[in-house]
Amino acid sequence: MLRPNILDLMSFIVVARVGSFTRAAAQIGVSQSALSHALRGLEERLGMRLLTRTTRKVTPTAQGERILERIAPLLESVEEELAAIIDQKDRPAGTIRITATDYAADTVIWPKLAPVLKDYPDLQVEIVTDYGLTDIVAQKIDAGVRLGEQVSEGMIAVRVGPDFRMLAIASPSYLADREIPRTPQDLTAHRCINLRLPTHGGLYAWEFEKDGREVRVRVDGQLIFNTIDPVVDAALAGYGIGFVPEGLVRAHIDANRLVSVLEDWCPPFPGYYLYYPHRRADSPAFAVIVDALRQG
Repeated sequence: MLRPNILDLMSFIVVARVGSFTRAAAQIGVSQSALSHALRGLEERLGMRLLTRTTRKVTPTAQGERILERIAPLLESVEEELAAIIDQKDRPAGTIRITATDYAADTVIWPKLAPVLKDYPDLQVEIVTDYGLTDIVAQKIDAGVRLGEQVSEGMIAVRVGPDFRMLAIASPSYLADREIPRTPQDLTAHRCINLRLPTHGGLYAWEFEKDGREVRVRVDGQLIFNTIDPVVDAALAGYGIGFVPEGLVRAHIDANRLVSVLEDWCPPFPGYYLYYPHRRADSPAFAVIVDALRQG
């Protein structure tokens, strides 16, 4: 009975953890109907129900929870040992998955990895763009790149980027007939371009600091995006004030296409860190990634 159940058990673990056949099918790379059929077959062979299905969510039964607690770690251990064997080849090889925001991927990860990867043709890197604080262990992602304050406890953290600063910016045309904000609270009288973060589903509260005083401001405006680049485009088009990483708009500011406001409320802070669980530290392939990204 063991052999035909292994793949289906692995599929069950993914479904139970993400709570959705749709997301699990996309992660595994099969159709939703094929995945559902496979798990029903597994339940029939085992003679027990492993999942409770509703229109909104899929949750494991008591028997399913026992499989997650007892069997899932064993299967993951086998996967890790196989990955370690592959990593012990003469040249580092295998797939390393990293989650990051699009800005971190564009400005930190890719510029540092691009010249290195040419020397390691057997090493494959998958960059998963995500603004949410992904559980990298549950999602089987090797590492994440986030600002230092967002790194989960218990992770190894390696600094990979310089100091970071957010800036409030707007076009000269937008500010031409409006009073320039002098304090964060003044933003409430302006049209602002919001960013919705998937972590909590709400709008990002703009964070400022001056002389040790921290201020968070919730702003309103006509536009809301869930990635940073469109915020810059909308600001350039005169739709209001945006709050974005300095590196994304410095060239526009220097060329007078955008104006930075409230700069005295926008101090720099430690930038991006690569974080990962202790079990990844001994992989030669992963060591190549860490060494390439490490901030000099």
